[in-house]
Amino acid sequence: MTHPSDTGTAPVLALEDVSKSFGAVRALRNVSLELYAGEVHALAGENGAGKSTLIKTLAGVHRPDAGRVLLAGEPVVFHGPGDARDAGIAVIYQEPTLFPDLSIAENIFMGRQPKRALGRIDHKATHAATLALMKRLGVELDPDRPASGLSIADQQIVEIAKALSFDARVLIMDEPTAALTGSEVARLFGVVRTLRDQGAAVLFISHRLEEIFQICRRVTTLRDGAWIASEPLDGMTEDDLVRRMVGRDLDELYPKQDVTPGDVALSVRRLTREGVFTDISFDVRRGEIVGLAGLVGAGRTEVARAVFGVDRWDAGEVEVDGKQLTSGAPSTAMAAGLALVPEDRRAQGLVMDMSIERNIGLTGLRTTVRAGLMDRGAERSRSLDWAVKLQVKYARIADTVSTLSGGNQQKVVLAKWLATGPRVLIVDEPTRGIDVGTKAEVHRLLSQLAADGVAVLMISSDLPEILGMADRVLVMHEGRLTAEIPRSEATEETVMAAATGRAAA
Repeated sequence: MTHPSDTGTAPVLALEDVSKSFGAVRALRNVSLELYAGEVHALAGENGAGKSTLIKTLAGVHRPDAGRVLLAGEPVVFHGPGDARDAGIAVIYQEPTLFPDLSIAENIFMGRQPKRALGRIDHKATHAATLALMKRLGVELDPDRPASGLSIADQQIVEIAKALSFDARVLIMDEPTAALTGSEVARLFGVVRTLRDQGAAVLFISHRLEEIFQICRRVTTLRDGAWIASEPLDGMTEDDLVRRMVGRDLDELYPKQDVTPGDVALSVRRLTREGVFTDISFDVRRGEIVGLAGLVGAGRTEVARAVFGVDRWDAGEVEVDGKQLTSGAPSTAMAAGLALVPEDRRAQGLVMDMSIERNIGLTGLRTTVRAGLMDRGAERSRSLDWAVKLQVKYARIADTVSTLSGGNQQKVVLAKWLATGPRVLIVDEPTRGIDVGTKAEVHRLLSQLAADGVAVLMISSDLPEILGMADRVLVMHEGRLTAEIPRSEATEETVMAAATGRAAA
């Protein structure tokens, strides 16, 4: 199939040798990108590769230090996001920001509602215009429905409809599938294909490589802020793309070391929380990585929260090294050597407005307080030590943790808990939303911790991760354990059978 660039057609939107720095950090270095009408173009790269800066440059948030932005072949300068929006450029983020108390129609046309005589809002016209947008997207959503009850997937549809109401010619989709189920992803891809067929240029960003190959025609790869390649996906493999992203062959994404398990470190017996999970029993031994698999809503995160004491349980027992823990008492769990890296790192694992060093130091306040005063030197030394061990990439240790990429934020959460010297580490979705290179680093770290004698309970919805890293796989379905599968017998088929309730424990 002939590509528009072969016929001399100008791209709808392009970057030409763009560079952008923030202090001493060079976020983009001579990056070029071309987006054509009627094409879905992927942007690939590890966390910290420059993807967010590129998106914000296209969206008018950042102005390039060097290079040009071209709109339909003509140089353009965006003085702010409003200029980019007026030029037909819209960004759809993975977590939309709608007004929850307003309807879908009111969110789409906020400040721009059709007016009747005397300046009154024409609600019928607003309703009709919203219906027309939904029909154009091939989606059925009630324009009068409040946004507060919408799923993330429906909220994204509303954001896309809002973009179309501004006559957007370019849609930038930043990790749009991160929080979606399989059926929601399929619906979103249907909408993307509809937009493509209607002539829109779509820039698609995702850490899920299989999605890039499924929906995109071409891909631009960034590495450490530099342009690596822009090329067709036809004929390329996932391994080829990973090699461009990380600059090396990624032979060992799951570097699991063989370790002989030791004594039982974590023992859970008949743990029950009414209406959430029932009769959960398992052990995790020193040197062992136990995977906890299951579908969304199976109760895995809830079990982890109860074991750590965040939530109370109604019946059962939890022991760490033979010491019984108290229900609903995280401080007791921590004192016993238990650590929990939560699923939502931004809301539950980090204080986003605090510095990197303060976040890492939060679990060590007892050791860095002298006579009631914080020993900042001790805190900084401790934080620097762990930041180096986990290869956290940052400009200054005193920078707020919100300035870090998702993968580096996850490393800070891990550093915070590893600094406590845990006997048992529970990690909930440890690699969600991080790139393949950082994912391999996290896997290597978990493997090394197990080799050092730490008992690891790993909750993951990433089935290859479970199969690649776990010595044993526990599977939950609707609040109950349905299977315990040794590594030698664990396959996608056996795990999914148990996760859907088709196998007995």
